[in-house]
Amino acid sequence: MIRITKDWANRLKDEFNKEYFKKLQAFLEEEYSRYDVYPKMENIFNALNYCPYDKVKVVIIGQDPYHEPHQAHGLSFSVEEGVSYPPSLVNIFKEIEDDLGKKVQNSGNLTRWAKQGVMLLNTTLTVRRGQANSHRGKGWEIFTNEVIRQLSARKDPIVFLLWGSNAQSFAPIIEKQHLVLKAPHPSPLSAYRGFFGCKHFSKANDFLVKCGKEPIDWT
Repeated sequence: MIRITKDWANRLKDEFNKEYFKKLQAFLEEEYSRYDVYPKMENIFNALNYCPYDKVKVVIIGQDPYHEPHQAHGLSFSVEEGVSYPPSLVNIFKEIEDDLGKKVQNSGNLTRWAKQGVMLLNTTLTVRRGQANSHRGKGWEIFTNEVIRQLSARKDPIVFLLWGSNAQSFAPIIEKQHLVLKAPHPSPLSAYRGFFGCKHFSKANDFLVKCGKEPIDWT
């Protein structure tokens, strides 16, 4: 059973009725019945479920879920409790520690960020086991584009952290009242080209404080 909170269900009800989403739903029913697909169906919308529209402070956009067992649970870059950190998450934690001078707690489960208003949204919300980008081009991109568009329309400022070209493709639809911070992706292939040293975590908190909001505890 796919679960989504009433807050977001009401905001996105028009999307659910569109032809692309009906095709996406049929595709997912087939995929989940035949293959191992991540995350579990009930966790697909966790990025939205943890962050009501009016409570979002920061948006971090990933590409697609981790595609190995016991990793993906509906939050970009996050893994389930007790799972080894994937390389990108290792680099994210390294940058936090260098930026803020604080040790990150011993868990790769980022639900603690989501509960503070950090939306950890992948562009594609599902993936087949062992096959990165296997659900790309099936309709999720249209859906997540609408999520970002609705957040962008909010007058209350949000921080958008756009790491890598996929995330940065959303920049043109983000309105000027928000803070947009760009850097290379934190993967080992690109982190040394500018993700390390970007100081996005302190910059995000500085902006939130200026807007009269509580900063994020990134640790």
